[in-house]
Order: sequence, then structure tokens, then C-alpha cells
Amino acid sequence: MRVDVEFASDGVTLRGWLYRPDDARGTTPLVVMTHGFAGVKEWVAPFADVFSAAGLACLVYDHPGFGTSEGEPRQEVDPTAQIEGYRDAITFAQTLEGIDPERIGVWGTSFSGGHVLVVAATDRRVRAVVSQVPTTNGWANFRSLVPTFMLPLVHAAIAADRLARASGKPHQTIKAASENPTDFVAMPGIEAYQWLMANGPQVPTWRNEVTVSSIDKFQSYTPEAFIRRVSPTPLLMVIAEQDTLTPSDIALQSYAEALEPKRLVLIPGPHFAVYEEQFERASSAARDFFLDTLA
Repeated sequence: MRVDVEFASDGVTLRGWLYRPDDARGTTPLVVMTHGFAGVKEWVAPFADVFSAAGLACLVYDHPGFGTSEGEPRQEVDPTAQIEGYRDAITFAQTLEGIDPERIGVWGTSFSGGHVLVVAATDRRVRAVVSQVPTTNGWANFRSLVPTFMLPLVHAAIAADRLARASGKPHQTIKAASENPTDFVAMPGIEAYQWLMANGPQVPTWRNEVTVSSIDKFQSYTPEAFIRRVSPTPLLMVIAEQDTLTPSDIALQSYAEALEPKRLVLIPGPHFAVYEEQFERASSAARDFFLDTLA
């Protein structure tokens, strides 16, 4: 069972889907879920299908400025607003009939895999957290994607965008990904471009762009400051062994810094394997973890 829902976050209406298990009896635990960088909720839906089939309710929604959610500027990847969205989604979930307000989990993937660490560390309503192929250190991840010789160009673009907006011009945008390795994009590399092109265009609300200020916010993002504070909330990290988009070595270092209780699942393949050939393994690991911790 899936129905359309909406809720408010910082004056913006966020829209998504509420999944309820078919055979639910009594109150049901719920997992709050949303997409990663430049994504849409449709990419999260297959994981919600797995979770709900196992008896978990799911609240899946688009971040502010993305997909069917409201918010301006469009395509602005703002970690602060997105983290607040998670917390407002938890509040909304706690008001729903048939949902156990004391059994709420959060799930995030890629960029939102970092968000859920911050949410779990600062919001004790969260009873369990799954962080999949996550960005766990904004600056380290940024530096892994941007070669040293490109840094002056990136920072010049950020500065120019700030000046343009100060003069009343709209946010400048860049492609999220491109097949041209010389393009200034948010997610460099042919792997990201091919996956986005295979999965984005069929979703009417998806756009292959983000604001330039999203890149500025990316380099300033510090989920690593919260990793030790997640405890005592149970944590599962799902890491792709050959991930270069949210590099596995950075994520593994963050996992090592996290305190117990924690679990680690290593998935063969690159970043997008968790959505494709390793989907069953990644989704079932998260499902089983939530069933254990939210029971």
C-alpha cells in the first residue's frame, strides 16, 4: 500500500509516499528515507518496496527543491535544509495513525547517507540508522573528486556565482554529470553520467543539474564531526568496496571512528552497484538490520 503524502519543513511543502505493510497489525515501525545528491524519490522506492514487504512502514520523499517537493532555488543541494527535512519527516511520521512513534528509523544513501549520521547523532527519536555508500566527510570527498589543478577554477566559479546573486541574478547551475571529462560538473566521471542517464530521464521531475552554490555547500559539509555521537543508536553502514564517488576508504575510516553498536556490510562493486547488481544484497542487509533494531 502506497499513498501520496506531504508535510511542511521550514515553510516548504515536501511531498512523497507513505508505504504501509499489507498485513500490519497494531502499530508499525517506520523508516524515513530520501535520495542522494541530485536524485529523486523514485530511485529510493525499490528499497521501500523491500522494507514494506517485510512489515516496515516507509516514508519516502523528495528533498526541498527536488522532484515533486517545493522549495527555491530548484536543484539546490543544501545539507542543512535536507537534514531539517529528515527531522520534520520524523515528526510527521509520529503523527500518523498506526505508526509507532517510538520505533522510527532513518535510511540515507550517497549524500543523504551523511545526513542520516547527523540526524541520528542529534535527534534521539531515531532508533536505528542505515547509511548506504555515504558521504561521511565533505571536504575529503570533495577533494577526491576535484583535482588540485581544478580547485582555483571551482572556487572562482563559486565566487562569481555569489557576486551574480548579490546583483539580483538567479542561481547559476551546472550539469550534475556529463560524458565530457572537461565539463565542470557536480559528479565527475563516466560511471555517474551513465547511471544518471539510464535512470533519470524516465522520471519527469528529474533534472541533470544542480546550482553552483551546491558545490560550495558540499565542500563545507562536515558529517564526520557527528560520527562518534551516533552511539548509542544502532548504526549500519553499507559500503561499496570499489566506490570512487563516495570513496570507500573515507567511509571505512568514518566507520572505524563510530562507536558501538555498529555493523558493517561490504558490497562488491562501485558506487551504483547497490542500486543495480548488488541491490538485493544491500536492501536485504538494511531490511534485516531494521527488523532487528526496530522490533
